[in-house]
Amino acid sequence: MCNKNGLTILQINDSHAYLEMHQELFWQSKKFVYRPVGGFARLATLVNQIKAENPGRVLFCDCGDTIHGTYPAVATQGEIMIPILNALGIDAMTAHWEFAFGPKKFQELATKLNYPVLASNVYDKEKHHTIFPSYIVKEINGLRIGIVGIASNIVDKTMPPHFSEGILFTSGKEELPPIVNMLRTEEKADFVVLVSHLGFPQDMELLAEISGIDVCLSGHTHNRLYRSAKVGKTIVIQSGCHGSFLGRLDLDIENGAIVAYRHQLIEIESSIEPDPAVEAMIQQSLLSYRSELSTVVGETATTLNRGTLMETTMDNFLLQSLIESTGAQVAFSNGWRYGAPIVQGPITLNDLYNIIPMNPPVSTVELSGAEIWTMLEENIERTFSRDPFQQMGGYIKRCLGLTVYFKIENPAGHRIQKLFIGDDEIVPEQYYSAAYVTVQGVPNKYGRHRENHAEKSIEAMQAYLIKHHPLYADLRGTFVAV
Repeated sequence: MCNKNGLTILQINDSHAYLEMHQELFWQSKKFVYRPVGGFARLATLVNQIKAENPGRVLFCDCGDTIHGTYPAVATQGEIMIPILNALGIDAMTAHWEFAFGPKKFQELATKLNYPVLASNVYDKEKHHTIFPSYIVKEINGLRIGIVGIASNIVDKTMPPHFSEGILFTSGKEELPPIVNMLRTEEKADFVVLVSHLGFPQDMELLAEISGIDVCLSGHTHNRLYRSAKVGKTIVIQSGCHGSFLGRLDLDIENGAIVAYRHQLIEIESSIEPDPAVEAMIQQSLLSYRSELSTVVGETATTLNRGTLMETTMDNFLLQSLIESTGAQVAFSNGWRYGAPIVQGPITLNDLYNIIPMNPPVSTVELSGAEIWTMLEENIERTFSRDPFQQMGGYIKRCLGLTVYFKIENPAGHRIQKLFIGDDEIVPEQYYSAAYVTVQGVPNKYGRHRENHAEKSIEAMQAYLIKHHPLYADLRGTFVAV
């Protein structure tokens, strides 16, 4: 489809360094189905095809969560991704998990990209200036296009402290209006595109308050928008995760105004022929990891995924491993969204790293019943807050060994109705042993007698698989909305 008189915008978001084809979850009536999709070489084929059909009329942006999420990316601190990303023809990106390598390392990586990282809301704490450009202006098909970036605003609020060492993050609310005004007046932009990693709810709220943006490319919340959204005159798209989809927005523009548009969420199907050059780069970059990561470490009778909001089979496996490793009464991890499904059958070491690529140590802590209640109320609010800008995380905190009955619609701090540890109602003054991984599992402000164990997460899961063959990690109804 050629777009002669307008602009074609392409988007990826939350690809989490999934360089190769992988299993993905799809909804089919009353069940989940799985099929292999994705891979950057197939993505490159699609992008190149669209650019060939629309020469000089394509803008390609990445909304972040790109350089972290698989073992090779973490092992190389993102370096493995740079030449492959540079081969895709991206015009601009913003960021979130990229800060996991530390701000200084991410800034170093950014200098190696052949396109800019944009973040109007990330500041040096001491010098009070933004550490990345806020915007760029590109001329495409006779249009001056202002591209503004907003990075995730939760990095210094909910994530490990080293992610935000020396920097701070704002919501972008204050920065965006003057930037849009300046683009329109001083830069003479015909068109403004926002590349955001705030998440779909926050983007929709932001755009309800701020005008002058023509298109918002949204990331962070892994929404598969099969139909574009609209706030006032602003068109909003988001395109899934793991590089399983490519978002395409074709715009007909007259005198700087959109007169018609067409949106597609394109599945990166396995039948797509990989781009030979990009495929060769990927194969070469992964060569040294193949033997180790392909090692079969167990078998699962339960398909493991992170596609459900309040509890997942993938995290139940992780939490079962933590409890067996430590003998704790309960276990907690973060409500991570990333992690490609593992279908019934063999489990490889690569699968385990896709579950938790950072491989943090297994940790334990003692938590009072009152602390568990407060911690979970805080987490539920960060997931379901009525104010989108108070939503700060992934899905519900992953838990095992307890049952929570709660009302989603209640005000903050008043959602939990009943809370049980095992079969017994929680006692506020009693202390309970808890296993967890990372401060996102149990923040530092909670508990006593914290200990990081010698055993790491991957080792705990491997040990569990040896004892439990095949693995069962079914949903248990940990969180029950009432």
